[in-house]
Amino acid sequence: MALRQVRTIGDEILTKKAKEVKQITPRIKELIADMHDTLYDSNGVGLAAPQVGILKRIIIIDIGEGPVVMVNPKIVETSGSQTGQEGCLSVPGKAGQVTRPNYVKVVFQDENMEEQEMEGTELFARAVCHECDHLAGHLYVELVEGALHDVEEDDEDYEEVEE
Repeated sequence: MALRQVRTIGDEILTKKAKEVKQITPRIKELIADMHDTLYDSNGVGLAAPQVGILKRIIIIDIGEGPVVMVNPKIVETSGSQTGQEGCLSVPGKAGQVTRPNYVKVVFQDENMEEQEMEGTELFARAVCHECDHLAGHLYVELVEGALHDVEEDDEDYEEVEE
């Protein structure tokens, strides 16, 4: 396991679409392990493979209930809306107001390439949408309502959601 460098805004790789994972290879397993280490070292809520320079459709989310690895995630249903502060490890020291769905259903493969489905609301929904945007080459700053603002390092990632 190793820490990987988190790419930051302005890095061209963050604007590219990630490619589908066709099989779990030793290199993919190593990437997932490194993403875990990098996410926790950065005190983040989620991390997408493009953020560590790899154009693969892999995300990891941990909203405090343990990590969820999603390979080839696809949001298949959303509803409601929530507006709240959002930040990103790729946009350090900044946050902004973003409106996202309050509910998501996502289908994906797990680390064994077995089909899975998860549903969630609030922070989980926000994180899934945010990380899936990374896989499509988009950053949350494209959705910010108003201006980005500086944040304390401890508050850098997602904030509590206002409904």
